[in-house]
Amino acid sequence: MDAYIKEICRDGVQLLLNEVFQLPVVGTELGFMASLPKPTTVLPREKPVPKPKPLTRWEKFAKAKGIQNKKRDRMVFDEESGEYRPRYGYKGINQVDKDWLMEVPENVDPETDMFSKARADKKERVEKNEAQRVRNLKEASGAAAAEKKADSIMTPKEHAAKLREERSLRKVDLEKTAVLAQVSTASMGKFDKKIEGETKAKGIKRKFESTAAPDLSAEKESNLKILNKLTDGSAAKASQKEKIINVRKAIKASSETKQPILERSKGKGKGKKGGKPSKGK
Repeated sequence: MDAYIKEICRDGVQLLLNEVFQLPVVGTELGFMASLPKPTTVLPREKPVPKPKPLTRWEKFAKAKGIQNKKRDRMVFDEESGEYRPRYGYKGINQVDKDWLMEVPENVDPETDMFSKARADKKERVEKNEAQRVRNLKEASGAAAAEKKADSIMTPKEHAAKLREERSLRKVDLEKTAVLAQVSTASMGKFDKKIEGETKAKGIKRKFESTAAPDLSAEKESNLKILNKLTDGSAAKASQKEKIINVRKAIKASSETKQPILERSKGKGKGKKGGKPSKGK
């Protein structure tokens, strides 16, 4: 029986090696090796998709108040040493022992050791941060346990409805991501290669200007619209004033230009020799 099993195993291994070495063979330092083809079968996921990390107290407060965290650089330039050092932590710029002189505030006893006080304050801050970290972990584990308990209490129909809702939410997120990927190129996905079964993005169009001979009036109007958006509308008001003629102002200007000419002509007629005498003289 053992000899039969050994014979079957030997034949199976021999057939496997024959199939392997029918592939392209590459010579290496360790000997000849066969280049295996690339895998074509997508293996299923062994573990479930990890759930999003629960928010801490500060993250919940910032989300409710609309506060956005601004990430600061880890390294900061230290003017004393002339090199970049960490903002905090090992060899950070917030080290207490680096200061050789510390000022005593007016509201503190002059005999107080400020170095010992600074070290004690720093130790207290570290302990407080650690306590907050442990509290956040406990709250997160409690929330996870409460969610697991709620799932265990659910009926099969409620559990199935919850799973369907989660799948629909994931589907919506995937569709949004796919649409963003489609329109992420300069042509808004017009000249990109389409994937089989890919849905077409709706409501996204890009208008291109005509390459024919430009219409100067239309071009002027479009430029004024853009300028009007960038300013407070003064450009549009100025262009509108150019189109409107102030008739009263025009008549006044023309009368002012004609009046000196009439006065000069009248003066010349009175002082002219041999002129026609007026009546009564």
